[in-house]
Amino acid sequence: MKIKNKSTLLTVLILPLSFSVLVLLNSCKTDPSDEILNPLPERPNILWLVTEDMGPYIPPFGDFTIKTPNLSRLADEGVIFPNLFSTSGVCAPSRAAIATGMYPSSIGANHMRTNSYTEVTGLPAYEAVPPSSVKMISELLRGHGYYCTNNYKQDYQFKAPKTAWDENGPYAHWRNREDDQPFFSIFNFTETHESGLFEPYGHRYIETRHYQAGDTTYTWKPDRMTEEETPVHLSKETDFSIPPYLPDNEVVRNDMWKLYNNIGEMDAQLGAVLKQLEDDGLLENTIVFFYGDHGGPLPRQKRLIYDSGLNTPMIIRFPEKLKAGTKDDRLVSFIDFAPTLMSLVGIKPPSYMQGQAFLGNHKAKEERKYIHAAADRFDEVTDAIRAVRDSQFKYIKNYRPEQPYYLPLGYRERIPTMQELLKLKDEGQLDSIQMQWFRETKPAEELFDCKSDPHELNNLADNPEYKAKLNELKSEMDRWLVAIKDQPNLPERELLNQLWDGKTTQPVTAQPNVETSGGKIKITCSTEGASIGYKVIHEDGIQSKKWMIYLEPLSISNGKKLLVQAHRIGYKASKAEEVEIADF
Repeated sequence: MKIKNKSTLLTVLILPLSFSVLVLLNSCKTDPSDEILNPLPERPNILWLVTEDMGPYIPPFGDFTIKTPNLSRLADEGVIFPNLFSTSGVCAPSRAAIATGMYPSSIGANHMRTNSYTEVTGLPAYEAVPPSSVKMISELLRGHGYYCTNNYKQDYQFKAPKTAWDENGPYAHWRNREDDQPFFSIFNFTETHESGLFEPYGHRYIETRHYQAGDTTYTWKPDRMTEEETPVHLSKETDFSIPPYLPDNEVVRNDMWKLYNNIGEMDAQLGAVLKQLEDDGLLENTIVFFYGDHGGPLPRQKRLIYDSGLNTPMIIRFPEKLKAGTKDDRLVSFIDFAPTLMSLVGIKPPSYMQGQAFLGNHKAKEERKYIHAAADRFDEVTDAIRAVRDSQFKYIKNYRPEQPYYLPLGYRERIPTMQELLKLKDEGQLDSIQMQWFRETKPAEELFDCKSDPHELNNLADNPEYKAKLNELKSEMDRWLVAIKDQPNLPERELLNQLWDGKTTQPVTAQPNVETSGGKIKITCSTEGASIGYKVIHEDGIQSKKWMIYLEPLSISNGKKLLVQAHRIGYKASKAEEVEIADF
């Protein structure tokens, strides 16, 4: 394990003094220009701590059911954002938005599991295909000298090019970078995932006993623990607050216990990573983000684009506890993460990104007024729903009102609470609120006051008192759909035809061409927008550990080889091909 010289590690925060005042949060309506900071280096370290299926179930956001000492400390020393919304109620489309800065419904990424359920869709496996100019944000940062690691989940609706990460996997860690190299590191915590509510219940050894510290000698245990081995963070006698759309009985309460207990374990794992950061002397030199990949894991939460499926907590801790203990009520969308990351490290976001930076020296001049979301196919069932929300109201358009809201999805039906809902439905034991999800049809339009009706149960779309708000949000949705070239309810086969330009098979990235020019090695690829990666193979046959991004002609001595590969997102990668340098 390689630990760098702490005394020479890059001291980082956000931006130089000339820009730093623009980086600060407009927290609690405080003018950030009032802040006075010391001069700071230009490029920060960024650490993202990402959990799954996570509603605002933690003390910093008002739910004190489970103690989360590490997240609570992070919030005490940082800023909480209660109005962060994903672009989808499920993980892979939302991660596509984060990774590219483009709405999933604009790049063919919104059908959950585009590469599977082919027996149901009758389609071949496919990937999202963004415009040729689009790169993953990690690759963009690598091109600017950042060491980028992901530990360890990807799930973007497309395969990441080899050039996306310096390291990706269970051993990926900032500790493996070069001296003084700034880093962007993501750690993903899966304990809070929906699957933690069923088959078999228990935490994953891969995280629970040793949330890895870059130690490649550690041996992972692939099994899950039994319920008897599961760490207990909460008494089953706890008085849980049950949402009104779920029945209050023993089955649901046991799932609620699992939900909160999983959060307690996730907090412990997250604390281990923060301790590594602190042990390395980097806590005060790094901007730390915590957020979930969408809303909660329970039925009528995950996959839906009600707030229960979209809203997830975010905490940002700045060095020296800047703005510590404050709240920022601005609307923030996942689509804003990519431009904000670029802005924080002093890079102007590419024009193709569809969000806006909410921090940094390229911060948008105006705050976000609306967030947008979309739902299409989830595994084996398909719907077509779009939503737009302002700070108080949400408008939902159902493109398939003839379908019920609830669609039988096998994975979800493994949750005991889902099984209980279906049982009680068949027995006629659900009340009118709980039956809303099981209506045979759904209204074409819905409008909710999310402040007075946070569970979105009272549809105001036909109420004349709210006609002006309905029309405002409808107009905004129409604008957004045109702007991002979304085509709601487009048959998936037609979408695939568009993505593949009418071809019947997935496009393949052309083989890169290697040649010498002016005594240097030049690599090109005829596929527009392809990323080109290479490894050096030394005389002894040992390859470079990681794929480097080809950005400019190379100088490499004779007697060595290059391993080269090109890959455009959404296309199949070219073959990895060895090239003899001596031949040139």
